[in-house]
Amino acid sequence: MSNELPTHGLELHSLVTSTGTLELSLVSVPLRELGENDVLIRVEASPINPSDLGLLVAGADLATATVTGTSENPVVTATIGEGFLRSLRGRWDQSLPVGNEGAGTVIAAGSADGAQALLGRTVAVAGGSMYAQYKAVDAGLCLVLPEGTPARDGASSFVNPLTALGMVETMRREGHHALVHTAAASNLGQMLVRVCAQDGVPLVNIVRTNEQVEILKALGAVYVCNSSDESFMTDLITALDATGATLAFDATGGGRLASSILTAMEASCAKNAAEYSRYGSTTHKQVYIYGGLDRSETILTRNFGFAWGIGGWLLTPFLQSIGLEGLLRLRSRVAAELTTTFASHYTRSVSLTGALQLNALQAYARQATGEKFLITPLDASL
Repeated sequence: MSNELPTHGLELHSLVTSTGTLELSLVSVPLRELGENDVLIRVEASPINPSDLGLLVAGADLATATVTGTSENPVVTATIGEGFLRSLRGRWDQSLPVGNEGAGTVIAAGSADGAQALLGRTVAVAGGSMYAQYKAVDAGLCLVLPEGTPARDGASSFVNPLTALGMVETMRREGHHALVHTAAASNLGQMLVRVCAQDGVPLVNIVRTNEQVEILKALGAVYVCNSSDESFMTDLITALDATGATLAFDATGGGRLASSILTAMEASCAKNAAEYSRYGSTTHKQVYIYGGLDRSETILTRNFGFAWGIGGWLLTPFLQSIGLEGLLRLRSRVAAELTTTFASHYTRSVSLTGALQLNALQAYARQATGEKFLITPLDASL
């Protein structure tokens, strides 16, 4: 590496102590020497996704959060309840870097032709440790953005787009032909609406407010059910009758929503049964929980027969299951539709230090639908 290049960079780290304290801070780390296939990225934009918050916040009670240190190097501390703390034993007293994905400019490269070809290009990467000023990665992990594309447009090019495509791919692989999605007005939910419209996949969207209903209707969504309406179950069954959806992806996790979806699916399937069965319909109904917006218990009221399943779904195991060829196929589609189907919209950007201010931390930790934060390590503005 040239003497003109940085030797150290700041990273945002999350530490959980064995005594029940969360500590968030900025850590100066040495930049490793580049191998022949490596590139060094100056990180310019990195989104705060729900999948980042589990590692970052670790279930801490942010009402107890305080900030110490200096304006250039703030330190946030907060209390973690005993129940959460036990589940985090594997990471006690380890300072862990945060940030699944991001984008920026390649400022140095190893000697290999593939790495050298990326010099000066804006690239996106899901390399972990992306809430940082710099990131060294293998050139093969980079998604090269079209010339002139700003980093913010490519910052969210992995987690949400590949999750949306992964849901549709899972549907096909498991023999379903329509989907149900909760928290559907999120950035991810809006991407899924566009993907399903392009691919001709019937989609039932579940949201919580009339405003969210209007957001999705404006995108062309056909079936949008408001879980806050008294008519929710009737509306949901009607949408399931129309689509035949028997697979759902639930971002909430807790409460009774997964159970309600299975109940509605059973009610819809039972209408087509040739005869009554005490065991319910023979059509398999599946709900995958892929998020934890509601951290309470998942409550099931088993009035949906015996042909059902509920489980977890994560992006990384899914991508491993489809292999390199499948991953490259999905990545190629994302690259081609980065500013259309897979466009992300941000409501606020913060610097690394700004991400450790209490007002910002409490805002993005709410995971409110329609709000999405972007960390811009070199500049706090979009």
